[in-house]
Amino acid sequence: MRYGATMLPESSNPVASILLVEDEILIAMQVEYLLEDLGLGVAASVAGVAAAMAAIDIGGFDAAMLDVSLSADPVWPVADRLADLGIPFLLCSGKVDDTPARHSRVPVLRKPYSSDELKKALVAVLPPH
Repeated sequence: MRYGATMLPESSNPVASILLVEDEILIAMQVEYLLEDLGLGVAASVAGVAAAMAAIDIGGFDAAMLDVSLSADPVWPVADRLADLGIPFLLCSGKVDDTPARHSRVPVLRKPYSSDELKKALVAVLPPH
C-alpha cells in the first residue's frame, strides 16, 4: 500500500467506484492513487463542469468527489445534478464559504487531506455494499 490505509480487502475488482471532479492534474492523480489504495475504483476523472455532466450521463459510479474551486466554472450545477439523481457526493476544497443552502449538509473534505480523512469521508457517503 502506498499510503498505508486500506478500507477494503485488496482485490482486482473495486467494491465501489468514484467520479472525481478535480481541475488540478497533480491533485487528481494523487486522489486517484489514494482511492485505489482504499480499494475503490475511479469511474472517471474529469476537470470541468461539462465533462462532469457527461460522466453523470454515462453513469457507472457510486459516489462523487467534487472540487468546489474549479478554475473555469462553479461546481454547483454538478452538485445539483447529483443531488437530483440521489447520488452521494463529497465537496473538496480548502475553503467552502459560499455553499448553496441546498448542499449545506453535504460532507466537506478540507484540502489538504490525508488518506485517513478521505477514508472517513467516503465511508460516510458510500452506500453499503
